[in-house]
Amino acid sequence: MAKKNTIYICSNCTYQVSKWTGKCPECGEWNSFEEQILERPNAKTATRKISKSEKPLLISEIDSHDQLRVKTGINEFDRVLGGGIVPGSLVLIGGEPGIGKSTLLTSVMGQLVANAPDRPILYVSGEESSGQIAQRMKRLKITGENFFIYHETNWQNIQEQIRVVKPAFIVLDSIQTTISSEIQSAPGTVSQVREVTYELMNEIKSRGMMSFVIGHITKDGSIAGPKILEHMVDTVIYFEGDQHGHYRVLRGIKNRFGSTNEVGVFEMTGEGLKEVPNPSQYFLDENLEKAYGRSLTCVVEGSRSIFVELQALVVSNHNGNGRRTTHGIDNNRLSMLIAVLEKYLGLSMSYSDVFLNVVGGIRLDSRESDLSIIASILSSYKTHPIEPSTVFVGEVGLTGEVRATPKMEMRLREMSQLNYRCLVTSKKVASEFDGKFPIKIIGIEKVTELENFL
Repeated sequence: MAKKNTIYICSNCTYQVSKWTGKCPECGEWNSFEEQILERPNAKTATRKISKSEKPLLISEIDSHDQLRVKTGINEFDRVLGGGIVPGSLVLIGGEPGIGKSTLLTSVMGQLVANAPDRPILYVSGEESSGQIAQRMKRLKITGENFFIYHETNWQNIQEQIRVVKPAFIVLDSIQTTISSEIQSAPGTVSQVREVTYELMNEIKSRGMMSFVIGHITKDGSIAGPKILEHMVDTVIYFEGDQHGHYRVLRGIKNRFGSTNEVGVFEMTGEGLKEVPNPSQYFLDENLEKAYGRSLTCVVEGSRSIFVELQALVVSNHNGNGRRTTHGIDNNRLSMLIAVLEKYLGLSMSYSDVFLNVVGGIRLDSRESDLSIIASILSSYKTHPIEPSTVFVGEVGLTGEVRATPKMEMRLREMSQLNYRCLVTSKKVASEFDGKFPIKIIGIEKVTELENFL
């Protein structure tokens, strides 16, 4: 009988120690070690025999032709994947509980079985029963003879059914609930996730299948399990959005077959997720006459320009230091821009509460909306409305300067199509594109000039 060995593996960086310790010496994470019971392999069976066919190849000997992608029929999903699903690819989708990951993949599989009824689909779920999945399919109005549902958590049983059904597409919901009987540890541990992912990857690569894996996330927003999970798969996608809102954003984090800057926007309805082909009209609120504290900006996500409305509210706080509350933007970023306003515009906002909101639930992580944030705050502070047809695009530095942002030609082309009349940006952008588009471009060098414009 093989001798059992007990080790402790860090769930953050997979560092191994023989005894439990509170802090990982490799990554510095606290309370991240998990006990794993492994069987020590026999030296004879552990030695891998190298096949004669395994040898280095020249570039000219390798077939490097682009593989044909499989269109799902959901344009927003195909956009994030880079144009469709690549045969033999492994896609990992993560998101908060209840955000709609299972609903999204069920809709995708429903489109695939409708477009190609001769290609079998296997949906494996370890969290829901077969009846629950069937009810969701009925709600989404999905029918198909080659759509197989399998409730199982043991990988060896799943692998056996894969070889019997021979599916073209497979969904594993979720990787944290799937266990391998060859590893003596609890589901979701480092050893189980790593082993199951490795076996699944070898299975789909050898058979040319297309696989989707759903992953849980931790409280800090990262996918649960070892980081090696994201390294092993071909594509990593995050499904984001407010659970109480209507809109969901599909964002690519890693993609070996396409760009990682693409996003797809969906709307959650009673009949499931629906595509939003023009996100700008959903992220822009109605034009309210003489409403102050609101401004427009244009952000670039992949190959599309999205117009977003930002709303700010500045009120006096007579009880102490002012609060900074944000939704859709990092709180530290707001505090930094307020410090710029206090330094260079002479505004006293230490005893003012500042609330900032991005309409529609989208999150802005880039710096191209700095000018729009400051414009909204100034508009609310001075109770002066901003013309609805004016767009603010520019990065603001700590010295109060307004910097240029990339891909301005794409933004200006979209602005002209939507009949926006004025753009406030950096002086560099204004001198470069002045007269090339039917838009009035106002270039400012310092943030102090924005106060005179308003």
